[in-house]
Amino acid sequence: MNDTIGVDISKASLEVWRLSDRRHMRFSNDTDGLKALCKWLGADPVRVIYEATGRFHRDLEAALSKAGHGPVKVNPSRARRYAQATGNIAKTDRVDAKMLAHMGSTLALEPTPVRSKSMHEIKELHVARVALIKDRTACRNRLDTARNRMVVAQLKARERQIDRQIDQIDAELVRLIKADPELARRYEILMSIRGIGPVAATAMIVDMPELGTMTPKEAASLAGLAPVTRQSGSWKGKARIFGGRHGLRTLLFMPAVIATRYNAPLRKIYLALYKGGKPWKVAITAVMRKLIVLANALIRDDRKWAEIAP
Repeated sequence: MNDTIGVDISKASLEVWRLSDRRHMRFSNDTDGLKALCKWLGADPVRVIYEATGRFHRDLEAALSKAGHGPVKVNPSRARRYAQATGNIAKTDRVDAKMLAHMGSTLALEPTPVRSKSMHEIKELHVARVALIKDRTACRNRLDTARNRMVVAQLKARERQIDRQIDQIDAELVRLIKADPELARRYEILMSIRGIGPVAATAMIVDMPELGTMTPKEAASLAGLAPVTRQSGSWKGKARIFGGRHGLRTLLFMPAVIATRYNAPLRKIYLALYKGGKPWKVAITAVMRKLIVLANALIRDDRKWAEIAP
């Protein structure tokens, strides 16, 4: 990349700051504005840093990728921590664009793979499914305390409606995944692992598209399942997991529990830890980490899982 560009995205506009000549520009966040931006960037590839902003960044990253530039999507909280670490307390669109350009250059951030149109649809459906699960939980909690007959009837009707909507989303997710040969193969490999079902397989496809390209440590860390050492001087605390893809980590809990019963190699690991005195949650977390590492290795090697006798 010959230069680094920072872009602060809003619904209506794109605030742009170029590192090489410290030039600032503003473009509208629409088709005409994106064409003008790509023309201003020139033909030589540049690194473009922007924060994830839901649907507002999709057209930008698609236009940049098509023009041959390197789009780099960063987590907003990570960008904010970088700004605070460098003493940038002020927060305006122009300041944020400048900060993002410096962040991309200082940390030498690599371009982020751009999702295909089908992946955007799969992601949107997956997010909608997670929201429906939360709605159903809230509905059931209210049913436990409801006494009025009309309220109970409405809550039960809402629960049935949510169940139907979840079934519709599940069917559409499978259809979209199987329509894409690459995603279909990933899904097939993940489903071959005993303990992983359709929901977990879809979550791994959506939330960790990097699977198959990482080392075991990188895969565990990205999922937030790598123990982090905590010690200072003579004090030594317990290692804990945190960060990473929280939604994926949550969805891997039940597959890990199932794997401790029906996946012989993982059950062996679980029993060795649990019977060795490790707390139950620690042993389950280790199985979750093994599932991610295993999935990464299988997708990398393009092969299905075959159980090894204990």
